[in-house]
Amino acid sequence: MSDINIRQFQRTDSQQVIDLWFTCGLVRSWNNPQSDIERKMAEHPELFFVAELDGQLIGSCMAGYEGHRGWIYYLAVHPQFQRRGVAAQLMQRAETGLAAIGCPKVELMIRSTNLPVVEFYETIGYVQEPVVVMSKRLIEDVPYERSA
Repeated sequence: MSDINIRQFQRTDSQQVIDLWFTCGLVRSWNNPQSDIERKMAEHPELFFVAELDGQLIGSCMAGYEGHRGWIYYLAVHPQFQRRGVAAQLMQRAETGLAAIGCPKVELMIRSTNLPVVEFYETIGYVQEPVVVMSKRLIEDVPYERSA
């Protein structure tokens, strides 16, 4: 799909991005997507990308870097546009942005309920690492109220 425009996220994209994340099943009750966007806009907002086709927002990719490793979050492509290279284009833009600020390695986490996406990442050069991911919630987000 050569008509895809990959660009930086703008605040006016927020609701469309949140709707996309819901459509793609990325939102969980313990994560407020609006809060995630606000936190991203406070740290390296230039690493938050969206994909557009004919003015329609069809994809997103949020990258982060804390000085040691880069991370990928919220890679999403609307189901109608999956398997057309959109995710690969978003990832390339995120990797280019991370490399430009000196990031030596990028990592990502895949929910155990989303294992089919592992194949996609393998096709663009990612490998599984022998690690266990652990977490501890420090702040409880206010639940997100999705408007109808």
